[in-house]
Amino acid sequence: MAEEQTLVKIKIPRINPWMAATLVLAIALVVILATGFSLTGKVVLVGSNSLTPEEAAREAVNWIKNYFKSGGSDVQVELINATETSIGLYKFTVKLSSSSGSVEETYYVSRDGTLFFPQAISTRTTTTPTTQPRQQAPNVPKADRPDVKLFVMSYCPYGLQAEKAMLPVMNLLGDKADIKIHFVDYAMHGEKEVYENLRQYCIQKEQKDKYYSYLLCFVQSDDYSKCLREAGVDESRLKACMDATDKAYNITKSLQDKSTWISGYYPPFPIETDLNRLYGVRGSPTIVINDVVVQLYRSPEAFKQAICNAFNNPPAECNTTLSTQQASPGIGPLTGSSSSSSGSCG
Repeated sequence: MAEEQTLVKIKIPRINPWMAATLVLAIALVVILATGFSLTGKVVLVGSNSLTPEEAAREAVNWIKNYFKSGGSDVQVELINATETSIGLYKFTVKLSSSSGSVEETYYVSRDGTLFFPQAISTRTTTTPTTQPRQQAPNVPKADRPDVKLFVMSYCPYGLQAEKAMLPVMNLLGDKADIKIHFVDYAMHGEKEVYENLRQYCIQKEQKDKYYSYLLCFVQSDDYSKCLREAGVDESRLKACMDATDKAYNITKSLQDKSTWISGYYPPFPIETDLNRLYGVRGSPTIVINDVVVQLYRSPEAFKQAICNAFNNPPAECNTTLSTQQASPGIGPLTGSSSSSSGSCG
């Protein structure tokens, strides 16, 4: 019998917020590797013009320093060692330090110092492909009308992934279940996230019938102006709501006052702090069905099954099969089969 697959969620504690930047760094490096670009922006042949392990590692360390600096993070990067490996790459260890603490991380770099690998994965380990990991039905109370809360940060790649998985379910179940997007009470992706959270909060609050169309557009395009027009949002009403909510919760004031930021790194977004505390929300995405936090594979069908299992009497719509393909993280296409279904921001 095939071994059942399980999903593991890795959470980054708030007390070490710069470690979240380390995770973002690793993701950025994966993108660089996947697209075939080097640290210098040029396509290169690995192994040409070889450097010593320390020289190649220094090239990578300089890139890491510039990465954190460009993001406004005060992180010190110290090269500890660099060595040969048997896989044609150099391995090096760095110490990353900030006012919140320090940690040692190990990475890999090509011998010419131009390609950077966040990790090395053995190709000698065999795996069995599957369209979707097995998922046990979450053990949640049943209701005539399930209540579903999806907590996200509007620019978190994995929050966007969960929203993409949820959108077809929202469309299918319509008024049969209460499905709503909520927001984590701090932001990790800058000013644009704070105001996008606020924008979406107000659209849901005052023009709920426009929200589905807006969100469907936004997760694919990251063009809120276009999405507001296409969804038919009354922008005067939206601005009035955003201004009033901003004032009530001191959102812009907190954004400009870094002394209010969590550990000095992340501005608060306190509109739904009470709900965040109630459900112990510590990252994006967090899914709550009938007041129980659940972990789900991020495909429309998996989300639909979990919600339909929470009905006392599932409606006929639950017999409809949605896509089992995993939603893609980040802004862009709705589906993608090769990305993580267990990552989070937080």
